[in-house]
Amino acid sequence: MKYRQLGRSGLGVHPLCLGTMTFGLQVDRAGSFEILDAAHEHGFRFLDTSNVYPLGGGADTVGATESIIGEWFASRGNRADWVVATKCFGAMGRGLNDRGLSRAHIVSAVEGSLRRLQTDVIDLYQSHGFDPNVPIDETMRAFDDLIRAGKVRYIGASNYPAWRLMQSLGAADAQNVTRYSSVQPRYNMLYRDIETELVPLCVDEGLGILVYNPLAGGFLSGKYREPTLVENTRFTLGNAAERYQARYWHDVYFNAVSELRDLANAHGVNMVSLAIAWTLEQPGITSAIIGASNPGQLDANVAALDLEIDDELRAACDAIWWGLPRRPVADGYR
Repeated sequence: MKYRQLGRSGLGVHPLCLGTMTFGLQVDRAGSFEILDAAHEHGFRFLDTSNVYPLGGGADTVGATESIIGEWFASRGNRADWVVATKCFGAMGRGLNDRGLSRAHIVSAVEGSLRRLQTDVIDLYQSHGFDPNVPIDETMRAFDDLIRAGKVRYIGASNYPAWRLMQSLGAADAQNVTRYSSVQPRYNMLYRDIETELVPLCVDEGLGILVYNPLAGGFLSGKYREPTLVENTRFTLGNAAERYQARYWHDVYFNAVSELRDLANAHGVNMVSLAIAWTLEQPGITSAIIGASNPGQLDANVAALDLEIDDELRAACDAIWWGLPRRPVADGYR
């Protein structure tokens, strides 16, 4: 895979980033090792995780995903080959300071991630969400201190609307501390709201954009042909089920995917490859975070790197998006 620059930073990353939120619940340890091995063979060298993963778990599972990754690094001896991104923000315990973006929690969270990942440094450390209860200055200075201490190389944000991201950049500049180098929003052919403000902001300010959900939680794979829930998917998995159903499990999206399936078939392309290739060719996008529940699913993702979308197919994909209803905005997001 050819690397891309993470915004205006000096960090090179691959266009496909291995998402690991399934490790430890939807996929067991052995299955996770198989996916990681296959990803390494395919040329993946960039992975994203979080201290609260696996997706759909609870207080008894937080940290399990990072632990699996750390065990794999230790067993394969290849940590140095990978750019590792993880996050903090979510609840890691029941204590008052076991969540959020306070200095107290950030310092505690990074030590836990370093221990579980069995590494000395995290390449990209991201805030998993914006914390309105903590002064932005405190958060940005705490991240800067981690960089100065050599525990983190670069910092990023996830799930920030444009106005919150700009506040954070301004706070960093005012204190003369390290800025965010990237942002990680949700983005796919069925959800393109970030194009209005967030993408132009990132392009102008020199931030990389690492998008998650490029397959809409598997919805854009085309495997869901009717509104019948399938067990052990993101649409039925623990505390994630309600969120994913609210995002995509609606007749209008089933109809849109049906149209996309017909388009892909007419052009002789795999639907997964089309969705990933479309995402990667959009202005400002650095990498697409792709997940897998088995090693074989990686093939169609990798094939996206060689897929060229012609003008006719691109226009048809755009038409489907513009035909979807718009939702009310909540804190900068729909």
